Order: sequence, then C-alpha cells, then structure tokens
Amino acid sequence: MNISDKTEEFAHPDSFEAQIAYDTLRNARKIALQFTDLSEPEVVKLTKLLAAFDVPIRANKNSVQTVLPLTAFQLFMEHFKDRFQNSVSQEKLTEIYAQHGVYWNYGNQHRDLIQKPLIYGILNITPDSFYDGGRYFEPQKIMDRVAEMVAAGVDVIELGGQTTRPGFKEITADEELARIMPYVKQIHDSYPQVTLAVDTYKFEIMRDIVKDGEVDIINDVNAFTDDPRKLALLAPTKMGLLTMHSSRDTEYDNLTQEMRNFFKQNLDQLTAVGIDRDRIALDPGIGYAKVADGYQDYAMMRNIDQFNDFDRPTMIAISRKGFGAKLFGLKKEDRLSVTLIAETYMYLHGGNILRVHDITETKQLVKMLQTINNGYWFKNASKKD
Repeated sequence: MNISDKTEEFAHPDSFEAQIAYDTLRNARKIALQFTDLSEPEVVKLTKLLAAFDVPIRANKNSVQTVLPLTAFQLFMEHFKDRFQNSVSQEKLTEIYAQHGVYWNYGNQHRDLIQKPLIYGILNITPDSFYDGGRYFEPQKIMDRVAEMVAAGVDVIELGGQTTRPGFKEITADEELARIMPYVKQIHDSYPQVTLAVDTYKFEIMRDIVKDGEVDIINDVNAFTDDPRKLALLAPTKMGLLTMHSSRDTEYDNLTQEMRNFFKQNLDQLTAVGIDRDRIALDPGIGYAKVADGYQDYAMMRNIDQFNDFDRPTMIAISRKGFGAKLFGLKKEDRLSVTLIAETYMYLHGGNILRVHDITETKQLVKMLQTINNGYWFKNASKKD
C-alpha cells in the first residue's frame, strides 16, 4: 500500500474548478489523500472505513481517493491502525498529518492546536481595561483570580498592565512593570504548570521579561515591527510571539486581501531575523478597527478561515467586546452568551487560541465542539459509553 498527499497538487490551479477545490481544502483545513497498490480486499476495507467519516470517496480496483478533515485525521489513523497492520503506511499518515498540523512552539512547549486548542486567560492588572479594569488591582484579588483560572483549567494566563482599549491613555514603562512583574514570579512559583504571557507593546517591558525568564509568550498589538530592538531581543529566545493586525489608522478597500498582505509581510519580517515560524501566532485584531465596534469586526470574525493557509495558529480575541452592546445593547457583564456564539463560529472556521475572561464556559465550548467534530459512528462505539 502506498499513501500520497494530493493536497498541494491544487496549490497552483489551472482551472476555476481546481481553484474552488484548493480554496475548499485550504480554508476548511482538509487533506486530499490517495491510496494506491491496494488489493481488492483492502479497497473494500478502506472504503468501508472512510464511509464512516462521511467523506467523498473514489475507489477502483486497486486505489482509493478521499478528502479528510484535519480535525478527524487522528481518529482516522487510530481506526486505520486497527484494520491495517501496516507500520509503513501508519508512519506515512503520521508524516502527512505533521505537514498539515497547526503547531505553536513557546518556551519548552510544542503544542498541537488541532488536537488541543489553547484556553488563554486574560488577567488585566489595570484600573481602565474595558471589561475587568479595576476588578483585579489588589494583590489578594489578583491571586484569588489566578487560583480560579487555574482551577477552571486555563492553559495560559496573560498579564496586562497597559490597556489598549479605544482612546487609551499610555502609562510609563516603569508603571507597567510595577503592575505586572511582582505577579510573574508569584504565579510561576505557585502554578508552574501554567504558561505565563504578557500583553505589551513596549520594548522595555519585553527586555525585562526576557531577562526574568519566567514568561513564555508576548502579545504585541504593534506586531513587533515598530521598534527594531524588539526583533533583535526576541530572535535568540524561545518566546512565543502573538502578532496582531491593527487597522485603527487605516480604512481598507478590500479588508481580507489587505489583512493577508499584512500577515504575509509581518511573517516575512519576523522570520527574516531568525524567529522560527512555529513560534508565531496570529491575531486578526478584532476591536482594533478605525471605527470602534463597527461592522469591520463582523467581517473579521467571518473571514478567519482566509488565513488558514498560513499554517499558523489564529487567536479568537473577542471576549465580551463591544459588538454585544452594538447589536443587542448588552452591558459588559451580560455579554457572555453572544461571546460564546461568536467564538463558536470562529473556532469552527480555524481559530484555535481562545483569549477569554470566562475559562469554565470556554472549556465547555471547546470540549463540546471537539466531541461533535469527532462524532463519527462506528459499530463498536457504544462499548465506550
């Protein structure tokens, strides 16, 4: 049996039909596979297995073609292993999955975000952040909140000492450091299993974070390219970089194409200085449009799958934002339901880092959607219940 990945054959389409096929594969994160040199019994067995995944199948006497969702690929490999005792073919499937997987390297972590989306908790130690400003500004309240987040199953806790809400007032680097650094070591020592991130656009903060060595991710709303010292500082580290697109100073004619151009250029700039591509994750920047809480936000929620072909993790960062007020007149404390609805759409279209205030509910969202995504029926499935 030979297995080949046919996905990239559509990368340079020579017809409109081929363009449709490539866009479908790319945006939906699907893999085109061809199995050849099969015996007739193997064709029957493989066709029966693939039919359980509700995918298109073309079979003839000694070959099978199909398209599998990346989210179902691991499950397919498990059932393939049970039915075909062929280690070479199993290794080939593993190799194909690795080529299409969405990985993020930060610190000593190598995270497969298709299998394990990241629950990325927000902890703003500020008096003026749009949702939780002033709520966690005292030491005991901060550590109590950290304990709640950890108990709920957060993967990353992001500390923010400078709000970037619309119309924000900038504080000094010294004040920002004074807000966050006392808690970096305290959280790291108390909860070493939790990754720490810092939301900052200031070089001075990044410099102290790198020196301290206890933070693994930096989130920069300025995409790391506004100050060349940032790239020189971060290139030799193992830091994960969360790079954000912002259009507060720009109004676009073609939003999606301009965003794609931005991320392509930004990725080129970051990798050109030696930053490994697997260390970089993307944030579309919802809420950072020229018109605050305007309709551009909805277009950016919708077009999230247009960046899947960059093969980088994409952040969903819409927790309790102003669209809940714009559409429904909801106060900040009443926006959880609409946040979860919008996050569900974005998750199903490729978002795999969920930057949120509400850990428990987001964990439930991810588990429910993952369970549905792998809700294929096999005859012996009931034995697991």
